[in-house]
Amino acid sequence: MSPAYFGLVMATGIVSLAASMMTYRRLGLVLFYLNVAQYVTLWGLYGLRAWRYPKRFFGDMVAHSTGPGYFTVAAGTGILASQFILLRDDVVIGAGLFLLAALLWVALTYTIFTALTVKRRKPHLDEGIGGGWLLAVVATQAVCVPATLLAARTGQPFRLELNLVALTMWLWGGMLYIWMISLIFYRYMFFRFAPRDLAPPYWIDMGAMAISTLAGTLLIINASSAPYLASLLPFLKGITLLYWATGSWWIPMLVLLELWRYAYARTPFEYDPLLWGAVFPLGMYAACTWQMDRAMDFGFLLGVSHAFLFVALAAWIITFAGMIHGLVRHLAGRSKSPR
Repeated sequence: MSPAYFGLVMATGIVSLAASMMTYRRLGLVLFYLNVAQYVTLWGLYGLRAWRYPKRFFGDMVAHSTGPGYFTVAAGTGILASQFILLRDDVVIGAGLFLLAALLWVALTYTIFTALTVKRRKPHLDEGIGGGWLLAVVATQAVCVPATLLAARTGQPFRLELNLVALTMWLWGGMLYIWMISLIFYRYMFFRFAPRDLAPPYWIDMGAMAISTLAGTLLIINASSAPYLASLLPFLKGITLLYWATGSWWIPMLVLLELWRYAYARTPFEYDPLLWGAVFPLGMYAACTWQMDRAMDFGFLLGVSHAFLFVALAAWIITFAGMIHGLVRHLAGRSKSPR
């Protein structure tokens, strides 16, 4: 089982939120209830894997190629917290999931990065780093987002504190992105890049900036109730726009690389749990563009956000169908195998 399988919760959750933002509330609620079921199921499967195969489970956590995938657990929890707050107006469950996401973020961040730092045997850069490392950024911002939503719905003495937590997480996420994308871009440019190396999590190059944009727009909206955010408003708007522009720059680049992989190199297309790492950025770009248009009073980006919502929804349907098809084939194969 892929350590990054909570990407399913991240992808379903953000498509649900984006649909609800853009008046497709019924679709958003259907995906919300599905996401709750997926979240509970995945916790059960992760717990079962940790119990049955503890060496493999925790070994994956401290490996350069698979460890960052566990950040999807924290990110998925934060996205689900945001769903409860926005779609059900349930601050109690939303706050509980926010606290769980924050706890998971702390535990995973300092476990994974400490373990990878002190390991005696480490891979070369071209073998050890990929787009999946930016899930650490996504997880950080996925804690920031519900913090801003709770701050907007909470009175004193917690409103200012939650906004400060959100601002701090937002800045941490930006710091991590600068560190990691520098290494990833260096790997792009100066090491051999085979089609098989272009795993779906490379779309997180864009997705990490998209969720950073979303978090920034929510901080801008909250500035009216937090004096220190109001004093930082020009900074918040400038950095948020920088994040959105960076994410936008990545989209044509990633599309060209996908064409190179599937059309030119003729790599077979098949379901992979890591594909959820490509669906999530599409939905997040739709959501962050819609929210930024609102926060900045632009008024001309709504068409872009709607277009990306439909692209994200199509990608979600195709990937979900591939997952179901893969599960059915696997179960059918097991039933036919001799015992």
